Amino acid sequence: MIKKIVASFCLLLSVMTYAQEGSSSPYSFYGIGDVRFKGTTEARSMGGIAVEQDSIHINLENPASFANLKLTSFTVGGTYNTTTMKTDAASEKARRTTLDYMALGLPLGKFGVGFGIIPYSSVGYKIRNIYGDDLEKTATLTSTGGVNKVFLGLGYKITPKFNIGVDVNYNFGVISIVNLETNNNIQSGTRETNTSNLSGVNFNIGSMYQTKISKKLSVFSSVNYSLSNDLKSKNTRLIETATVPETIDQPDRTISFGSKISLSAGIGQARKWLVGGKLVFQEATDLSNNYNESPNVTYGRAGSASIGGYYIPDYGSYSNYLKRIVYRGGFKYERTGLIIRSEAIDNVGFTMGVGLPISGTFSNMNIGFEIGKKGTLSSGLVQENYANISIGLSLNDKWFEKRKFN
Repeated sequence: MIKKIVASFCLLLSVMTYAQEGSSSPYSFYGIGDVRFKGTTEARSMGGIAVEQDSIHINLENPASFANLKLTSFTVGGTYNTTTMKTDAASEKARRTTLDYMALGLPLGKFGVGFGIIPYSSVGYKIRNIYGDDLEKTATLTSTGGVNKVFLGLGYKITPKFNIGVDVNYNFGVISIVNLETNNNIQSGTRETNTSNLSGVNFNIGSMYQTKISKKLSVFSSVNYSLSNDLKSKNTRLIETATVPETIDQPDRTISFGSKISLSAGIGQARKWLVGGKLVFQEATDLSNNYNESPNVTYGRAGSASIGGYYIPDYGSYSNYLKRIVYRGGFKYERTGLIIRSEAIDNVGFTMGVGLPISGTFSNMNIGFEIGKKGTLSSGLVQENYANISIGLSLNDKWFEKRKFN
């Protein structure tokens, strides 16, 4: 069954990845857009905590986790987002439905392999400005595109308590920003289209460790380090008026990402409860490109802090389904690294969710809820109040079993 589901999603992937508009945030104008990937649905429901060595859920943030898999695991997730964008003078609402990730994990003895695709960031907004003495001029700024990530990871279990892993990511995408200006007194307007084709490779290395400190209690830890890397941006500019369109080649740019380290730790009782925390630190980046450079915009160090956990009333209950549900919750604070008019663009959110077992299998459906705030009203900027509903499937089965009978 899982093989048919995987094949079906693969057929739909190319359409969904490129057709979706993953962001409506005006802040997605800067850099590579609004970074959307925050982990799987089950991890996001706990504020981003994914520290336990899980055998049936894929951890997409630490490649060492692949060595824990006991069954072939397929995971896919998507989000419905609604955002209210506010300034001191106005308020607008936007809605988006997006595919967040799709991955497959294979257990290979002490090794584990994971691969998949993640729509990593999105650019998407439309801003219209009407001005002039008689309001005869209109300027419309529209953007589309983003960056996708294809990854391949390998984990190895050195001891029953300690794993290491590495993954390689190929990042690619196209970002297009169109500026259309019209005048009621002129028949034809002017359209300027800036296009950036992005590509690059980066590497992550990780480790996970767990040990018992009593008969029931265990402690967990996770470290993931992303090496500094670059994205190559090939830029072009097309200017169209009533005359012949003119294509102007723009200088290619290098978008640089600083190294990033993620540290997680937790304590709990396996298949019962877990409480954990996570800290992320990233060096300053240089995300400026030909279309989004501004003297009022800089990029600083980024990072986040989060806490979260889960509780299962009775994992082995056969008579009461509600006792087998996983209840999750968490809190996160994120500094995006984007600074506009000396104001840091921060993100604060509360999360919760449930994991619903699929009877008769090791598979489950995960539902997550998140409410939060991004940005600020200070200095004439935009504050985004958002609510997300995420749904993820974690499907598990045995593959490559040797037949006992022909």
